[in-house]
Amino acid sequence: MRFTAEAYSKDGKSITETIEATDAAEAAELLRKRGLLVSEVKPARESNTEILQARAASGRRFGAGRRLRLLTGFLRQMSVLVSTGTPLVEAVSSLERQSEDPEWSRILEDLRKRMEEGKQLSEAMAFHPECFDAVCRNLVCAGETGGKLEAVMTRLAALVRQQQKIRGEVIGAMAYPCVLILISLGVLVAMIGFVLPRFEGLFKSLDRPVPGSTQALLSLSNWLREYWWAAGLTLGVIVATVFIIAGTRQGKLWRDVLMLKAPLVGHLATSLYAARIARVMGVLIEGRVALLECLRLVQGSIGNSLYARGMQSAEEAVTRGEGASGAFGAVVQGVRLFPIAVSEAMRSGERTGQIGPVLLSVADALDEDNEVALRSATRMLEPMILSVLGLVVGVMTLSMFLPLFDLAAAGGAGGAGGGGGG
Repeated sequence: MRFTAEAYSKDGKSITETIEATDAAEAAELLRKRGLLVSEVKPARESNTEILQARAASGRRFGAGRRLRLLTGFLRQMSVLVSTGTPLVEAVSSLERQSEDPEWSRILEDLRKRMEEGKQLSEAMAFHPECFDAVCRNLVCAGETGGKLEAVMTRLAALVRQQQKIRGEVIGAMAYPCVLILISLGVLVAMIGFVLPRFEGLFKSLDRPVPGSTQALLSLSNWLREYWWAAGLTLGVIVATVFIIAGTRQGKLWRDVLMLKAPLVGHLATSLYAARIARVMGVLIEGRVALLECLRLVQGSIGNSLYARGMQSAEEAVTRGEGASGAFGAVVQGVRLFPIAVSEAMRSGERTGQIGPVLLSVADALDEDNEVALRSATRMLEPMILSVLGLVVGVMTLSMFLPLFDLAAAGGAGGAGGGGGG
C-alpha cells in the first residue's frame, strides 16, 4: 500500500514523499530510520489520469438515485458478508456474480482486480469517485485502519439509506405540484392554440367590436401560431442562459442564496441541509475520522456554496483551537445555515466529548420534522397552483364569452325596443 508522508529533514527542510508500506505506522517508522521527523502519514491518492481511465472504462456516470440504490445494496450486503468472516476479495466477487446491472458489475470487477493486486478496498474505491464519494472512501479507510470495517459498513449503509429515503420524499412531495404545473401549461397552450382560433371566426361574423381583453388574447393567439418558432427560440435562449450563469461560481452562489431565502421552501431547504450535514458528520466521527477531516469532507460533498463557506469557517475555527459550534451558529449572506438547536447541540457535544452521538440524535429529530414539513408544503402548494390555474382559465373563458354576452344583451334590448314601437 502506498502512503504520502510529510516530514522534515535534519536541517529543517519540508519533505513530501510517497512510500510503500503495509500500514501508516510502518511507513512512519521507515522514514524515521532515515533520520526524518514525520509530521503526517496518509494513504496516497491515485493519479487523476488513472482514476479517469478507470471511470471511463466502467461506463457512463450514474444518476443520483441509481447510485444511491446500488450503493445501499452494496454496503448492506458487504456488512453482512464481512460480519460472517468472508474475506473482502471474496465478498466483492460474490456481489459481482449477483449483480444484474452490467455497469455495476464492471465496477465491482475492477474493485476485485485491484484488491487482488494488493490494494485496500478504500484505495480501489478511489478509482470510481462517481460511485464512491469521499465520505464513503474515508469511512471505509478508517474502518480498515481501525479493524472495524463491519461496523463502518453498517453505519455507511444506514447513512446512504437515509439519504435515499430523504431524496425519495423530496421527489415524491414535488411530483404532484410539477404534474399540476404541466397540466396547467397544457391547458393554456390548448386554449390559445386551438380554442381561441375557432372563436375568432365567430367574432368576425358578428361584425361587432370585441372587448379589449378578448382582442389581446386573439392577438396573442395569432402571434404564437405565426411566430411559434420565435417563441420557442427565445425560451431556449433564456433557459440556456440561465443554465450557463448557474454554472458559474457567482451563479451558483446566487442560486444557493435564492433557494435558502425563498418563501415557503427556504426554511425547509435549510433544515434538510442541516440534517444531512449533522448525520454525515455524526457517522464520520463515530467512524473515528478526525473532526478537521470531517469538516473538509462535508465541505466538499454538500453541494451548496453557502454551507461550504460555513464548513470552511468551522474548519478554520478548529484549526485555531476554537470550537466548531460558533461557526455552526453563524449567518452567511443573510441566511442562518443551522437551526439554533444544531449549534447548541454541537456546543454541548464539544463540552462532553460526545459530538458524534449528539449530531446523530439531532439529525434523527430534524429528519422527522422535515418529513412533516414536506407534507405540509405539498398541501399548501397544491391549492395555490389550482387557484392560479382556475384564475387564468376563468379569465380566458370570460374573455371568450364576453362578446357573446354583449351580443345577447344587445339582441334583447333590440327586441324590447321593437316591441315598444309596435
